[in-house]
Amino acid sequence: MNKFLNYPLFLLAVCLGGCTVSSKESETEQPVSTVREFPVMRLTAQQTDLHREYVGDIQAIQNVDIYARVKGYLEQVYVDEGRYVSKGQTLFRINNEEYEAEVASAKANLQSAIAEAKAAQLEVNRVKLLVDKNVVSKTELEVAQARYAAVEAKIMESRSALANASIRLANTTIKAPFSGIINRLPYKVGSLIDEGTLLTSLSDINTVYVYFDVSEKEYLEYVKANRLNKGNHNKEVELMLADGSHFANKGNIETMEGEFDEGTGSIAFRARFPNPTRILKHGSSGKVRLTNTIEDVVLVPQKAVFEIQDKNYVYIVDKNKQVKMKNFLPRTRTADFYVVESGLEPGDEIVYEGIQSLKDGAKILPKYVSLDSKEGPAESERLATSRE
Repeated sequence: MNKFLNYPLFLLAVCLGGCTVSSKESETEQPVSTVREFPVMRLTAQQTDLHREYVGDIQAIQNVDIYARVKGYLEQVYVDEGRYVSKGQTLFRINNEEYEAEVASAKANLQSAIAEAKAAQLEVNRVKLLVDKNVVSKTELEVAQARYAAVEAKIMESRSALANASIRLANTTIKAPFSGIINRLPYKVGSLIDEGTLLTSLSDINTVYVYFDVSEKEYLEYVKANRLNKGNHNKEVELMLADGSHFANKGNIETMEGEFDEGTGSIAFRARFPNPTRILKHGSSGKVRLTNTIEDVVLVPQKAVFEIQDKNYVYIVDKNKQVKMKNFLPRTRTADFYVVESGLEPGDEIVYEGIQSLKDGAKILPKYVSLDSKEGPAESERLATSRE
């Protein structure tokens, strides 16, 4: 009776064992139909342009503050804010009545000194005749000559006073030292102006300087490229305005500062931009785009890269069409690509797109695309949709 009772249990064990074996076999074997197609690209060494952008400080090629050099009431303002003025054009006039009086007084003092000099000269001549006739001693002649010398010094003093008075009178009229744009006018007609008062500022913006800070590494890249090209390295730069638009005219790097900023570790470059329409103003800002052409570099599309713990990885396809994670070090990052510093070599094959659905060691069916392939990205999107 025990044999009959154990027989069903034996059959059950056999069935379960068979099911287990078959399930394990299904796990170890991957049907060909499940191997999915992925776009794959082969890395090559090529020439590329690196575009770097820097915050630029725009300054007029000439920008000066205009101060009053004499005290008085502001009698006339000949210009308006934001207007273009020419070199030598009259900007302001300060009441000049007292300075005209000073000039008249200085002229009168000069004339008086000249008259005294004539009288002193006549006295010297007269005393000299008396000395020649032995009527008076030579001491009298020396005294007369000393008086004449004192009056000559007085003439020089009067002329100096007249020159100073004339300068002060001329300074009541303020003219433009060069052609440019007038800034704000804080004082209106009738204001009492002290000597040294800031009246306005003047900017020559037909040409502007744009200053931008470059890191030490990027500075060395620029210098080395310039040396390799024997000074013919591309010094042309572009400017993007605050609204994101591109400035119509390109500029050229002229010079750089002599030392690095200790606080930021950067050095300032200066580029010159023509500004015929005067759209660029002193004190405005923008972004300078500097382009460096580099040879024999490996580019990796950003869509083929994923990050794990701040490290960059791609999926490498081996000869068995299996993918493996591989870490690489980027040199820099552009809009759509990484420039490889180390870790990847020309000839390496990487998965171009669809990396989110891959795992290390998975087997794929490669579909080769290139950077200039027009149907590569579109085909990749179709494959991604079909996988979903």
